[in-house]
Amino acid sequence: MLRLYTHRACLRHVPPGQHAERPARLQAVLEALDADRYASVDRVEAPRASREQLLRMHSAGHIDTIASGPPGAGPRMLDADTYWCADSAEAALRAAGAVIAAVDAVMAGTCRHAFCAVRPPGHHATATQAMGFCLFNNVALGAAHALAVHGVERIAIADFDVHHGNGTQELCASDECILFASSHQVPLYPGTGLPDAANPDNCINGALAPGSGSAPFRALWSTQLLPRLHAFRPQLVLVSAGFDAHRHDPLADLQLETDDYAWITAELVELAHAHAADRLVSTLEGGYDLAALAASTCAHVDALMA
Repeated sequence: MLRLYTHRACLRHVPPGQHAERPARLQAVLEALDADRYASVDRVEAPRASREQLLRMHSAGHIDTIASGPPGAGPRMLDADTYWCADSAEAALRAAGAVIAAVDAVMAGTCRHAFCAVRPPGHHATATQAMGFCLFNNVALGAAHALAVHGVERIAIADFDVHHGNGTQELCASDECILFASSHQVPLYPGTGLPDAANPDNCINGALAPGSGSAPFRALWSTQLLPRLHAFRPQLVLVSAGFDAHRHDPLADLQLETDDYAWITAELVELAHAHAADRLVSTLEGGYDLAALAASTCAHVDALMA
């Protein structure tokens, strides 16, 4: 059974002016998932993450900044890309809380797989800094919760967003209980995850050149990333599901097709089946062309339901 976590508060995180990370992204996903073929999906309202849960990965100062915003009045920018409004804290708490609650559900056997249809995304957020549209690092907080509460000893984090999950890598670096595997376009924001960089031993970065398309993406996962994840034998699989590598996405140029998301999801489902008693939690990251995002999310969810 698949469980879907979301919350209407995630639609109230509204940017000032035109911005790629906008409420219409989540609305497109939720409308697509209203189709009849998803009637069996168990839909759950995402709870808020607690301060105690947030402190496992974020500094008190950062949590306070997201709670109250930087000095000033009205919606404002935290950096060149990342915005804050009066409703952003509630959205961020629900986005993080969704992944944490989903971890609880799969660990309890309430569901095999869970998908968190939430925003803001998370994989760029560091311990002390919001960046790249991200406020809290949702997937890293889910991993920290699994380690602290459920005693999980080996967690795989698979990230196929077109941008490197620099925040996830920084937060999980050198934690032998976590293996982080990422495919991403290079060069591209945030400029990390380079193939010749001195990456932590528990972080595997697969760089793809602009315009690579399906074959290099699948080959990278098949020959490098997935074998390492299988060898790790994770007891829980977490997925940063970014759909901005799609060929229609305006923020990158990796040229993936919708079917590529069905393929990589099926591979990660098999990883969870082989080692983690089917326990898999996925959370929405990027994806900025609304039609491509909706179609890719459906392909992802279809594979999670298979």
